[in-house]
Amino acid sequence: MAGIAGVNKPGKERQVKMMLDKIAHRGGYGAEVEEKKENTLGIVYPKVQSESAQKLNKGIVADEAEDSHSAVARAENGGLTLKRDLLGIAPLYYGKDKGGDLYFASEVKALLDFCDDIKQVPKGSRFDGKKVKMQSMIEPKQEFKKDSEQIAEGLKQKLIHSIQKRVELGGKIGSWLSGGLDSSTMSALAKKYADDLQTFAAGIKGAPDLEYAREVARFIDSEHHEVVLNFSDLIKILPEVVYHLESFDALLIRSTLTNYLVAEKASDHVESVFSGEGGDELFAGYAYLKDMDREKLPNELLDITDRLHNTALQRVDRSASAHGTVAHIGFLDQEVVDYAMKIPVKYKIRDGVEKWILRRAMQGELPESVLNRKKAKFWKGAGVSDLISEYAEKQITDEDFQKERTLKNGRVLNTKEELLYYRYFKEHFGEFKDLSWMGRTKGAPEV
Repeated sequence: MAGIAGVNKPGKERQVKMMLDKIAHRGGYGAEVEEKKENTLGIVYPKVQSESAQKLNKGIVADEAEDSHSAVARAENGGLTLKRDLLGIAPLYYGKDKGGDLYFASEVKALLDFCDDIKQVPKGSRFDGKKVKMQSMIEPKQEFKKDSEQIAEGLKQKLIHSIQKRVELGGKIGSWLSGGLDSSTMSALAKKYADDLQTFAAGIKGAPDLEYAREVARFIDSEHHEVVLNFSDLIKILPEVVYHLESFDALLIRSTLTNYLVAEKASDHVESVFSGEGGDELFAGYAYLKDMDREKLPNELLDITDRLHNTALQRVDRSASAHGTVAHIGFLDQEVVDYAMKIPVKYKIRDGVEKWILRRAMQGELPESVLNRKKAKFWKGAGVSDLISEYAEKQITDEDFQKERTLKNGRVLNTKEELLYYRYFKEHFGEFKDLSWMGRTKGAPEV
C-alpha cells in the first residue's frame, strides 16, 4: 500500500519528508511532497499505485489500497480533512504537536518525532481536525430467501467480479497461499484471470500449510514458491515484525511471523498479491462460532468483521507494505461483504461444517481435501503452534512478569508472550500514555 503523511500548515516540507522517510518501505516507486496554501502533503507509493501520486497537486493524498478501500487526506475549506474506508483496510493515524498543528500518517512511527498524543482515524469516518464524524458502518442485511444453490452461485460470481477488478489494476500479481479454504479460493479464482499467477507459502518444515498449499498449486497450475523455516528464523525477525506491526498483541504477532516472511518472498517476484483475509468473519470460519446460539451468530459475525481493521487487516497491510507490495483483499470487496451479510447463517454453518456456503460455491474449483479441510489457526497451520509461548516462558521469569505486566498507562499484559513482544515494542517506540490506537484481538489468551 502507499504511505501518506502531512501537516495542516504550509512550510512543513522538512517535517513531511522526515515522516515519509519513516514509512519509505510502503513506497519504492516514488515519493513526492507538495506545499499548499494551508497544508503540506506527501506520499510514497509502490508501482501498482503510482496513479495515487497524480492527485497530490490537487491537494489530495490517498493510500488507495483498492476499490473502495482507501485512506485519504484532502485540503479543503481552508483546512485538512482525513477520511478512512468502511472496514479500515487502509490505515491512518493523527496527532498534534505542542503548538497544536495537526499531523497525519499511514503508520504511527512517522508521527513519533512530532506528536505525543496519537489517535487512529476510526474506520468509516471523516475527521476535520476537530470532530470525528462517522459516515458509514457495517449493518445487518435482510436475509436471502433463495435456496442454497442459487446463493452459492451468486457468491461465486461476486467473488469472480472482485478478483477481476483487482487483476485489472495491473502489475505482476501473486497470491499468499496457506492451503486453507480462503487463500485457496483467492488463488484458484485469480488463476483464471491473471496472466501469470504466482503463489507463495511459508511454514516450518513439515507444517500442514506447506503440503496443502502445494496441492492447491498443482491443482490450479500456478508457479509456486515456498519459504521453509526453522524456529530460529522466527525468533530472529521478532523485533522487525513488532516494528512494522506497531503492536504487541500476541495473537496478531503469532499470525504475522510467517505472513511477513511469505510477503518478503513474494516481493521478489510480484508487485501485488491476493490475501484470503475476511473469509472467516463473513462465513463463520472459527470453531467457537459453531457453539453459539444461531440467533446471536449474525451479530457476532458483524462484530468480528468490525474488529478486523486493527488486528488481522493490520497484519495484511504491514506484511505487504513492509516489502513495498500491495495486498488485495478480495473477500472484503464491498459487493462481496454486502452479499455475505444477506446469506442466512444456516448456510454458513451447516451440519457442523463451517463456511459451508463458500465450500459449495467453490465445488470443483479446488481439491476435495482443501474443500473439506477444517479451520486451523494461522500459526498452527504454519507450524508455529505453541513454540513462541514456550520460548517466552523460558525468557521471562515469573518474578519479572509480575513486575512488568502492568504498564504505566494501566494496561495489563496477559501473558509472558505478550510481555516479550512489549519489550521489543517499548524499545522501538517508547511508552505511551494512551494506546487506544492499538487493537487487541478478541479472545486473546489470558493468564
